[in-house]
Amino acid sequence: MPANHWLVKSEPDTYSIADLKRDGSTAWEGVRNYQARNLLKEMKKGDPVLFYHSSTKPPGVAGIAEVKREAYPDRHAWTKGDDYFDPKSSPENPIWFMVDIGYVDTLARVVTLDEIRATSSLSAMVLVNRSRLSVQPVTRAEFNTIVRMGRTEA
Repeated sequence: MPANHWLVKSEPDTYSIADLKRDGSTAWEGVRNYQARNLLKEMKKGDPVLFYHSSTKPPGVAGIAEVKREAYPDRHAWTKGDDYFDPKSSPENPIWFMVDIGYVDTLARVVTLDEIRATSSLSAMVLVNRSRLSVQPVTRAEFNTIVRMGRTEA
């Protein structure tokens, strides 16, 4: 079965592609949107991931990661005092999930959201049409187009 392709967003001041490169891998935790949670649960080990820097100027895809561990309960949801605590979630009945992602590569340049919007072959991307979602599916063609753009001059 062919791999799914994904895009995950992070504010670079919180966790950047450079941080992922330094750490090698990380738990992708704290997702508190049901649609994004459901997408996390679809991720499979080895799936390629575009790493997107959000809430920065300019926002855009900065690197490539891959899924290292498939969805498992987000323990932060049942840790009182944690930023991601949810009293409705418990170890016996988890509501929220996370995956582990690993570093693959940093693009030579950030592929900006404006560039993505201006590229006709990317017009159907979730990023262009429902940009607020923090975990998004991308097609293989969209993934390859963005990686190619990120490895060449603007």
